[in-house]
Amino acid sequence: MQQLKIQNLKNYENDMFFLMAGPCVVEGEKITFETASYLKDLTSKYKIPFIFKSSYRKANRSKISSFTGIGDKEALSILRTVRNTLHVPVVTDIHSPAEAELAASYDMDILQIPAFLCRQTELLEAAARTGKYVNIKKGQFLSPESMKFAAEKVAYFGNNNIMLTERGTQFGYSDLIVDFRGIPEMQKTGYPVIMDATHSLQQPNQPSGITGGRPDLIYTMAKAAIAVGADGLFIETHPNPSVAKSDGANMLELDLVEGLLKILAPLRKALTENTDTLKNTQ
Repeated sequence: MQQLKIQNLKNYENDMFFLMAGPCVVEGEKITFETASYLKDLTSKYKIPFIFKSSYRKANRSKISSFTGIGDKEALSILRTVRNTLHVPVVTDIHSPAEAELAASYDMDILQIPAFLCRQTELLEAAARTGKYVNIKKGQFLSPESMKFAAEKVAYFGNNNIMLTERGTQFGYSDLIVDFRGIPEMQKTGYPVIMDATHSLQQPNQPSGITGGRPDLIYTMAKAAIAVGADGLFIETHPNPSVAKSDGANMLELDLVEGLLKILAPLRKALTENTDTLKNTQ
């Protein structure tokens, strides 16, 4: 796997999975800072490399009345201050070539390509040309094997700082499924592969126009991902998902993150040690 070279990424050399986590979208300065600070302290405790995640704007919404953000420049300024104050790397979504340049100008470490846009060549080119890391989320309509072509587009424009994220495959109109064979399949590209343990549990296309979810299965999804060797985990979390302004139905309550890491850290360690033992006996 390609080694990550991201400023302020701590504990990366200990063979632990890395965690991308945070609220779905920037709702304000206070909640963003409090969540980032809590997650930084928690991941430091378990020696897990941490990348703070929050979108400065949400473009893919079901209804015209759905919350999209507090304003691009205000939200990006908050994320940049979080990055520079807490000394943690930050990832945020982009939706157009112009947004790639804008987000990069606010010192974002990783630009994330939403699943629905993962084949948009101009967007991938713009992200690549910033020189930032590019995390491409697998489209719900794509096979894991097809993601190599999205990665090749970024690499073609001179940027090999690439990550790929599994987030489920559309199953009917209102459900997603995860084929965990996709993780090792995408790892064949040589790039880190991340499991999105929250969006993979979405239940889209609800009659209310608000996407549902199964947050009760986040622990199960995350444990399975670590068991099959995912390089990183993506988890959206919020102090009170019931009042979150975006994707509250499939976010993990912030108070429950520690219980999950308490399970996953020793699981990863045991798997790594057993793999090393097996290699030494061959």
